[in-house]
Amino acid sequence: MKNFRKALSTQDFVITSEIFLTPETDANSIQMQADILRDYVDAILITDNQSGRVHMSTLAAGALLIDAGVEPIVQLSCRNRNRISLLSDLLGCTALGITSISLVRGDRVPDDFKPRPKAIMDVNATELIRIANIMKNDEKIASQGNFFLGGVVTAHAPKPGWPAKNITEKIDAGAQFVFTHTCLDFDLMRTYMQRLGETKLLWSCHVVAGIVLLSSVDDAQWVSKNRPNVIIPNDIIARLRDAKNPEQEGIEICAEQLQELSKIPSISGAHVIASEKLTNIPIAISKSGILKKNISN
Repeated sequence: MKNFRKALSTQDFVITSEIFLTPETDANSIQMQADILRDYVDAILITDNQSGRVHMSTLAAGALLIDAGVEPIVQLSCRNRNRISLLSDLLGCTALGITSISLVRGDRVPDDFKPRPKAIMDVNATELIRIANIMKNDEKIASQGNFFLGGVVTAHAPKPGWPAKNITEKIDAGAQFVFTHTCLDFDLMRTYMQRLGETKLLWSCHVVAGIVLLSSVDDAQWVSKNRPNVIIPNDIIARLRDAKNPEQEGIEICAEQLQELSKIPSISGAHVIASEKLTNIPIAISKSGILKKNISN
């Protein structure tokens, strides 16, 4: 089984992805999705009831991924758990052999979710990272597992004098990697990474850039509406709209983006999600040539 932490330390460029989780997802579905991605990614992120959409627990899904031979990155959100529940899940991760964990605030639950669940927010994402880091260094727990802690940031064009407060606080709390929210504006991504590089924060934290493989204009609109802080430039929309085969165009766009991201200094990898067909991700990764570069290095 590939190791996400090791890959970040030894490869020029890592690739992670996500699987689809719904109320209908079972062990067989996770096995099938893992089979599709296993040879192409270094780890799979298990999102925690993203946008309030209910599915099996991330710990259960993570354990099933381990059984399928893929390292999970388990996401835990603060939205609907108090600190006792979060501590319990972190301890559960150590027992299951899950070490890579992404700790996040959690998206707002959609307005159409009835009856409305109560948001708890006992701790925020940075506080949760700090708690997990304390647990990581507790001798009574460390023997069971060694957390590799991550969070989420949003790529943007910082103003002069930008203090980089959000990511600084996460790194100070113990974050060793961060995913960016989906951003297909690479001029903006270059600006963001250049400014991060100037802060020297990247000496102690890896940045994995989030991108999405789109299959149509409708997909792009859905992702923009349902994923937080997503940036999809108009030229991407235009290419999908004008293409004779939008699905194939989406694969080509994703392959180009992977190549482009791999050339941006200080970016450690890409987190590729599919808007519709998971099977398109291996095709795009193969077209990008990234796997061959990793093998040759």
